[in-house]
Amino acid sequence: MAGYVDPLVVGRVIGDVVDLFVPAVNMTIRFGSKHVNNGCDVKPSLAVDPPSVQIAGRPYDLFTLVMTDPDAPSPSDPTMREWLHWLVMNIPGGTDLSRGEEVVGYTGPRPPVGIHRYVLVLFRQKGRLQEVAAPAARGNFCTRAFAAQYDLGLPVATVYFNAQKEPANRRR
Repeated sequence: MAGYVDPLVVGRVIGDVVDLFVPAVNMTIRFGSKHVNNGCDVKPSLAVDPPSVQIAGRPYDLFTLVMTDPDAPSPSDPTMREWLHWLVMNIPGGTDLSRGEEVVGYTGPRPPVGIHRYVLVLFRQKGRLQEVAAPAARGNFCTRAFAAQYDLGLPVATVYFNAQKEPANRRR
């Protein structure tokens, strides 16, 4: 009898980036026509522009989205874990990220070596967050510490994808 194993556990997202949580909100992520689900492969050339992110929920709910790479600069030696790729706060429920406040602008995946995980973590805020400063550096960001600093609690949704460096002659 085979049991279900959460892809976030298999992909070590739970443990490396977030603690075990119970998903409570639907979040849909797309790069163009490609739907992103846990553990799928996304070519960096497809992810140059930010993904479209749809968040379920009521309009008076507010959310924070964090996107990091826990494998920077190399999966075998992640000395810059986690690299912050994107941070958007005060996103109203039932909408997309364009309605939120971008604190750190999006940078697409650029893995120098190996297969990297890119993790999008959604938190439900307890209220509107004011005057959130961008971190001094993108490297060595910690999603857990950030969530604790702003009293965000556990995630309500998390999706991750994999990407690896594309050969120069195969990019498109």
